[in-house]
Amino acid sequence: MNDKLPMAEDKKWYDKGLKFKCTGCGKCCTGSPGFVWVSAEEIVSIANFLKLSISNFKKRYLRVVDNRFCLTERKKNYDCIFLDGKKCTIYAHRPTQCKTFPWWIHNISSEAAWQEAGKDCEGINHPDGQIVPFETITAELNKQQEETPL
Repeated sequence: MNDKLPMAEDKKWYDKGLKFKCTGCGKCCTGSPGFVWVSAEEIVSIANFLKLSISNFKKRYLRVVDNRFCLTERKKNYDCIFLDGKKCTIYAHRPTQCKTFPWWIHNISSEAAWQEAGKDCEGINHPDGQIVPFETITAELNKQQEETPL
């Protein structure tokens, strides 16, 4: 996988933008096992929002994978621990990784990857979706790279 982020002057397959509309379906927070990485700042933000000490928050909601923190998942179905039905219970404080979906490097690495992501996300290429400009997509990719722990 190529982790190089696109530069504004690079010509990309999505240089005219991509159609997207979040429908609030919650599918991006469910499904197979995965990792939602959280930074130290995000841990503090979420813990404060939940009125928990950092230590208690870490014990209840985090796991360590490759020396990084990520949110735990529900054991029976791998849904995000903060998903209640279709609603994120920490929405205003959710990690950057969540905020930047679907603008993840692997989702836009090719048109085929975008179409594949659309199988799980009904907002991708949604008929009522707006065209999200290349510059916005690039900004979301950059935000993800800057704010998501490596």
